Amino acid sequence: MTQSAALNVGLQDFLSWAEQERGTALPARTADAVLTLLALRGADRRAGVPEPTPQLLKQVLHDDAPVLLAAVQAELDALPDVLTALVDRVRAAGRLNAKRRARLLDAVDDLVPGARSAAASPWKLTWPRWYASLLRADGVDADDPDAVRAWLAAHDALPHADRPELPAPLHRADVTARTFAVRAWLTERLLAAFARDVEAPSPAGPLLPVTPALSADRPEDALTEELERIAATLVDRWSAAGLSEALAGPFAQLAPGPETMPHMALADRLLDEHLDYYGDSGVPLPPPQALPDPDEILGLLHAAPLPATLATGAADDEELRPLAEQCGFPGPADVVWESGTPEEALELAANVLALEADRIPAASAGPEAADEGYDLDAVHVLYALYERGGTPGSVARKASDMADWRVDPDLEDAPVDVPDTAAAYTAPYVTPAAADLSATLGIPGLTEDDRAELDAHARALAVVVDRLAETGCVFRTGDVYGLTSFGSAVLRYVLTAAHVAAPDLQTALSWNAEDTVRAAQAWPIAVAAAELGQWAEAHGGEPAWSQLLGALSAARGADLPHVATPAVFARLDRAEIPATALRAALADPVIGGYARRSLLARGEDAPEDAVPENARAVLLLEDLDRAWLADRRAQVTAGAGEGEPETPPRALLDAFDTAAATWPGGSAGLLRALAAAGAASALRVLTDLADRHPDPRVVSAAAHEAKSAETPARKRKRAR
Repeated sequence: MTQSAALNVGLQDFLSWAEQERGTALPARTADAVLTLLALRGADRRAGVPEPTPQLLKQVLHDDAPVLLAAVQAELDALPDVLTALVDRVRAAGRLNAKRRARLLDAVDDLVPGARSAAASPWKLTWPRWYASLLRADGVDADDPDAVRAWLAAHDALPHADRPELPAPLHRADVTARTFAVRAWLTERLLAAFARDVEAPSPAGPLLPVTPALSADRPEDALTEELERIAATLVDRWSAAGLSEALAGPFAQLAPGPETMPHMALADRLLDEHLDYYGDSGVPLPPPQALPDPDEILGLLHAAPLPATLATGAADDEELRPLAEQCGFPGPADVVWESGTPEEALELAANVLALEADRIPAASAGPEAADEGYDLDAVHVLYALYERGGTPGSVARKASDMADWRVDPDLEDAPVDVPDTAAAYTAPYVTPAAADLSATLGIPGLTEDDRAELDAHARALAVVVDRLAETGCVFRTGDVYGLTSFGSAVLRYVLTAAHVAAPDLQTALSWNAEDTVRAAQAWPIAVAAAELGQWAEAHGGEPAWSQLLGALSAARGADLPHVATPAVFARLDRAEIPATALRAALADPVIGGYARRSLLARGEDAPEDAVPENARAVLLLEDLDRAWLADRRAQVTAGAGEGEPETPPRALLDAFDTAAATWPGGSAGLLRALAAAGAASALRVLTDLADRHPDPRVVSAAAHEAKSAETPARKRKRAR
């Protein structure tokens, strides 16, 4: 292969043709990128240039060019001219009829706005494009490699705080990941082009010029090196001259690779944890109640034991030296340690945390207990703490998961008070005494034998917690452990790098009522209650509670599967929603029944006739659905044993008959009301009643109402 990166795409002939035939001087860089990327996508070149198709144009304009071409505004503005000229050039070569030409020109009109948007998207940014844009903004000639290198040297010498920041919401890890992916894609496309040249050569000649140079001793290595060289040259042509070599060599610290960012692996694992919990990265986590001020972060990093050991050169033993090197000590991390920006300090802390979490063995009670529970690794411990809003927990309570103990649901996620006199994590962990353990777990009557059973699990978990505490992100005092404010900031940094929704408190308080209700329904009840109270206070107090109830009514009425009404009301009750707001909601046609139940639970008077019939049906449907689930569980349990149950489960039938006895219009009226409640659960309740109820009149009416409930349910499913 020759020492040239010029691909056989007919660039010069195309530019000359456009100037002679159309009187248009096209920007060479834009034309080069479009033609080359089309060719690398496999476009036919029999016209002397790569022939566009609507699909190829979409891929090049929306996916490829935005990540490879650092176009200035004039070059973006000229994009329609380049594409129109290319279509006409192919037409002039006899490769397009009028109909196909018109279709291609329509595709150009449709695709160019998206191409401009993609070029402006921060998510398309790579390191070459970032630095090319900066140096051009400073008036540097991007085609002069000496000028480019001089600018890089001056930029590298700037204090980190004086350097331009990446556009929000990008992390350096985002740009690194995109840069790595783009370079790999480009090399793969060049290899595929080489294979096509060999196996199915184009009449226009090979795309990549080939010489006998590949008959060397190690032709595969020679080919790989040459393709990587061509890729680097193309990147430079479309960004700035000499940039690839400079960023791979003396200025590598300006464009870090994935190997310098261990926290990217932690981000992936935290994303997996979030998907296990919520199933969607866009479902927000509860905001931490306390985050340090940005100007405090570097000092908190210095105060953390493990980072200080790595940074000060004390890590001279065999175990910690590799950890220090992976974190960049000695090297680029030294500058961050001395004078890094808050974001750089968080990234360094995240790297330390990621590497240490990977080194910590998972907590278990040993091989003898392997079948009795499950292990808790450091990443799960970190995520579970953040998912609690950073509130402190109990080691013993968390260890009960490994022992498969069922703690009181009201205590499972409840915050734990941090005792003032408890020993720091440097003291050996001691499992609480049996009486204290009963109170902590909500399991009355625990004995010393029970304590001994849990002890191995709790001590194993404490080892994980104490190792994490060395990073400065976690604390333990006695049985209580949690995230430090610094740890909340570090984990939030990593979670946002994983594109998990992890708002801070101010962002959460700025949400509207509907977004707040949807988010809070899945959070731990005490954490959600605290945030709901803060939201209401920030939005005007008592009127804001009515806004939350109105949002719940609207969301539940529109899309029940995505709104857990009982869960939201439990959190509102814990937040002590004012009774006046609940009384105002009694007349609500959707949640009036829930408001009445909350008032009655407080011992307050709330007449049933104040609640509309539909709202009472909505609440009753929840009760009937629970009965339906109880019947299903009973059937599954019976099926797992021997023989059939003597009496078929009839929790739903009994609950329905009891409710129908006092419902206006009896069974038929109740069935109509359940169908009108519009919930997905109505269909299964009605269908089960139609299948199993002993009264043929109920069976017939339930089957009829099930048909009316089925259509809305199907519409909701299609909409989702």
